[in-house]
Amino acid sequence: MICPQCGKLISVTEEKCPFCGAWRPGLYGFTPAMNRWFGGRVDLIAVIIIGCIALYGVSLLLQPEAIFQSSGFLSFLSPGTRALYQLGMTGGLAWQQRWWWTLLTAIYLHGGILHIFFNVMWIRNLGPAVTEAYGPARAFVIFSVAGAAGFLLSNVVSGHESIGASGSIFGLMSALIVYGRQRGHAAMTAQLWQWAIIVFAMGFFMRGVNNWAHLGGFAGGWVTALGMRFSERREGRGVQLLALALLAATAAGIGLSFLNVTSILLRR
Repeated sequence: MICPQCGKLISVTEEKCPFCGAWRPGLYGFTPAMNRWFGGRVDLIAVIIIGCIALYGVSLLLQPEAIFQSSGFLSFLSPGTRALYQLGMTGGLAWQQRWWWTLLTAIYLHGGILHIFFNVMWIRNLGPAVTEAYGPARAFVIFSVAGAAGFLLSNVVSGHESIGASGSIFGLMSALIVYGRQRGHAAMTAQLWQWAIIVFAMGFFMRGVNNWAHLGGFAGGWVTALGMRFSERREGRGVQLLALALLAATAAGIGLSFLNVTSILLRR
């Protein structure tokens, strides 16, 4: 295997890297599998998109009667509130109950067909560029931390129920701006600033848009990106473990939300 710290070829069973001294570089044999996971065989952007689409479908199936209660074109095919809470919506009851994991799970939930369409489109356009600039594990960390930071700000300021990947999308934008500023790509940076300002401004004229989540996501993505190295440096074991931990926490959070909300409903 390749040592995740110094990049030298070593045995997977080494207790300590003979070149740089890294402790347990093979992570008891799991490091090669992690390197394969983050080495291009798994498209994490595709995982994010598939997760959003799958959970949107599940949210419709959990409360099918809500589909026909749409109040307008923008709310066409909207999941019900109960179903969204079951899958990890943040704010409102979830924040009152201190279900902190909803800061992550709410990223993958959407309130209608147009909502998920536009968010998936942005993720598909920005995600590969961030992955190319930072690496897959770092890109996933930026996406997750930015979304959580956006919802945290939203919950603290307003406390309203909230879902969607738009905070994470603003985090991807800010991460590319950080990359462009540090690499001297003035034209790319200017274009990204224009997109961010226009989309943020549109939030003041569209009903139901959470601009606090957008602002927090942009700030969270910026700060996280400043702490990340670019893709020329091999992604270390630490950032790979962090990405896996965030993925696992999100999956576990969906299960916890479902169990907690179902338990509340059964007690009524």
